[in-house]
Order: sequence, then structure tokens, then C-alpha cells
Amino acid sequence: MTSAATILVLYYSRNGSTAALARLAARGVESAGATARIRTVPAVSPVSEASAPEIPAEGPPYAELADLSDCDGLLLGSPTRFGNMAAPLKYFLDRSSSLWLNGDMLDKPAGVFTSTSSAHGGQESTLLGMIVPLIHHGMLWVGVPYTEPALFETRTGGSPYGATHLASEWNRELSEHEQIVARGLGRRVAELAIRLRRG
Repeated sequence: MTSAATILVLYYSRNGSTAALARLAARGVESAGATARIRTVPAVSPVSEASAPEIPAEGPPYAELADLSDCDGLLLGSPTRFGNMAAPLKYFLDRSSSLWLNGDMLDKPAGVFTSTSSAHGGQESTLLGMIVPLIHHGMLWVGVPYTEPALFETRTGGSPYGATHLASEWNRELSEHEQIVARGLGRRVAELAIRLRRG
């Protein structure tokens, strides 16, 4: 294979914080020499059906299941909703049974990221919850090791389970440490995907 590894950066964002993490993770992917493919998912209605136009008015296109099967690695992001991923992202993943049956995501590296509006607002439980369906798909969980100094220095977001952002009144933009962790997670997923492609 001569083409660059492709990492799908798939997220749902309501107010822009998770989208900001996605863009930084994508920069980390590209710093490792891989291609970042950024995709989002539409909002859902109370009856769990897509409730947005077929094409978003702005930002990245909506993901299709083929984006999951075609990628070499995955970065998955969602805001926290009561300690869980948001419904639109869960709705999209719930439709991926055909990929699971075919083993289309087997042995691909995956990392996760989230944002909350309060400290201790369920960041780690959301990260853990997002990785569960990916493990069922046979993906390889990539976290953030404590060799990353930003994990020791951060006073906002960042976790060994994945990249996070505390979107508070005093931390509206991603802090320096949050940015470092998000880029580092993207870089690690990409580097592992590249190594796995090389065999």
C-alpha cells in the first residue's frame, strides 16, 4: 500500500467544543503523515430518526458507514450527556451491525474525545462508554499515556482515556494542555495505524 493511512475523525458537536477537539485531533493525525477525514452526524429527533437536512449547511459532511469500513483508524468524539455519548452519535453507531458481522473494523486503532460544561461532569464515563461499541467491533483502544506531561499539568481537560475539554465560563476556548492532549491522541492513533498497515 503506497497511499497514506486514513484516520476517520467522527464526531457530534452541539456548541462547537467537540468540533474544536476534532480539528485538533485531525492536526495530530496529519503531523504523523496520515490523512484525516473529518465527518459528523446529524441530530436526531425524539423518536430517534435523523432530523437534519441530508447535507449539512456548513462544516464537514455527514458520515456514512463506508467511512468506518474504509478508514485505517478512528477518532470518535461526543459531548457528554449525563455521563454518556450524545444520542446522534449512538444512533449512528447502532446502525453499524453489518460492519461488525463482516469484521470491517477489526484491529484498527481507535481513540475517543469529549467535552463537558462542568468539572467532573462525566468526561471519563463518556470516554469509557464510547469505546465499548468500538471494542465490540474488535478495534484497538488508544489512550493518552502519562509520558504526556500535559496530563500532569492540566487544570482543565485531559485524561488517560482520551482527550477532553472543560467548556466553562472561564475556559471557553481549549486550553493549551487540552490542545496538546487532543493533538497527541490524533498523532498516536495515526502512528499506530501506519505501523499496522506496514505489517
